[in-house]
This record gives sequence, structure tokens and C-alpha cells, in this order.
Amino acid sequence: MTKVPSHGSAEPDLRVKAGVRIAPSILSADFARLGEEVRAIDAAGCDFVHIDVMDGHFVPNLTFGPPVIRAIRKHTAKPFDVHLMIDPAQPYLAEYAEAGADIITVHAEADTHLDRSLQVIRGLGKQAGVSLNPGTPETVIEYVLDRLDLILVMTVNPGFGGQAFIPGQLEKIRRIRAMIGRRPIALEVDGGINAETAPLVVEAGADVLVAGSAVFRGDDYRATIDALRPPLASAPAAA
Repeated sequence: MTKVPSHGSAEPDLRVKAGVRIAPSILSADFARLGEEVRAIDAAGCDFVHIDVMDGHFVPNLTFGPPVIRAIRKHTAKPFDVHLMIDPAQPYLAEYAEAGADIITVHAEADTHLDRSLQVIRGLGKQAGVSLNPGTPETVIEYVLDRLDLILVMTVNPGFGGQAFIPGQLEKIRRIRAMIGRRPIALEVDGGINAETAPLVVEAGADVLVAGSAVFRGDDYRATIDALRPPLASAPAAA
């Protein structure tokens, strides 16, 4: 794939080279101060800004459209990790790319032509990801692995923040890590991630952690983000 410059200060590096990456989800931020919240997590040392886009159809909630992403883009140079929980996603990929997304993740369950959508994302010069709901087996992505830059495993049912982690997803994470092998694909986990569950998913093979409530419910964002990072020796090794 030909890489093009991202909206951030540099091309998002999804390979783990220096420990686990932390992507705070602004779904749990104060919407009345969204730009300020983005600047705060940037200053606190986040690696990506995770943006959960929901349509009220594929998931039972409505959140951010391209205008909101465009409005907050100026507040940070950190990569925007945009998770599309919408059905269909393909007609809107260009809009989210133009709004400022660096990584665009679509759901396997919401995309009849998943391979084509991943090609479109990469054709827009963006990193391509696919997400799996808790009830979806990892086998659905077997034939698109070589089109992926990121795989997102949902460890809650998508739609709302603050849900409890589903332990049964740990085995799925392990299986996907084995499927990835030496491919340069990041393995992201989203749902119920906090200081207690983060070590579990990292041990299973995750190298990007999405955390919403765990980060934004406290006053010290830096301390929370640092607490989610395992010791370097415990982080998954780069392929």
C-alpha cells in the first residue's frame, strides 16, 4: 500500500515498538468541552484519539458525524482512530476521511462487501481496520487479513460507554493474535478497559487499548493513561 501523510503530525504507526498504545474514547468526554478534552488527553500522553461513531441503527445510540470530527481536528496532531458503528459504512468513508480520520474501522457485521470497503479506505490514504462484536467469531476476517492495518475486538456490546468487560473475549484476542502472525496489524481492544482488565488483554495479545470511562471519569488523565500501560517487558513483542 502506498502511504500518504495523515492529518496528524506523522503517519499513525500501528506497529508496537515501545509498549502498548492508549486510545482514550471521547464518547466518555464532556461534550460541552470537547475541544478542550481532546487537548487534555493529548497533553496527558495519549497515542490516538478514539472516536466512536454511532448511527442509532446498527447500535442503539447516536454520536459524532463528520462536522464534529472536523471541528475537533484542529485541537490535536494525534491520529484520529475513527470507529464506525454504522450500517452501511461504505457510502460515508470519504466523508470521514475528509473530516480528519487517520484510521477508519468498519464492522464486519455491518458490511456486506467488507473486502471492498477496506480497499476504499486504503485508497483514501487511510489505515484500514475491522471490528468484531462479542458474538462474532474471528474466522470472518480470515480472508481480509492482508487488507488490514488494525483489528478491533469489542469486549462489550457496542452502543454505550461504561459497560462491564466480557472475559470470554480473551480467548478471541489470543486466536486473533495467532492469526496475525508476523503481519503488521495492530490488535485493539475496546470495552470495559481499566487498570484491572488492561493486563489481561495485553497478556492475550492486544497492543492498542481503548479506554473511555476509565480515563475521563477522573481528574488526572495522565495518571490514568500511565496506569493502563503495562511495563515494557510485558507488552506484546512487535512482529
